[in-house]
Amino acid sequence: MGTDTVLTIGLILIIFSVPAFLSALSDSRSPRAASLCILLACGAIVWALHTKPGGYSFADIPEVVVEQLAKLVR
Repeated sequence: MGTDTVLTIGLILIIFSVPAFLSALSDSRSPRAASLCILLACGAIVWALHTKPGGYSFADIPEVVVEQLAKLVR
């Protein structure tokens, strides 16, 4: 699995886990699963940013995500 794929998975995980975290807090429940998901997503993003030679710029991230989603659809 390449760094582009890990970055995309991390971004998708964090997009879905933040609302779950906020929902658990508003319902006075413990946000254990959402917190774990946020930690895993942040770890995946940090790993991808540090592993790719040259790193990513903010302008590259949307292009990388679209490329990875296009590979999934093909």
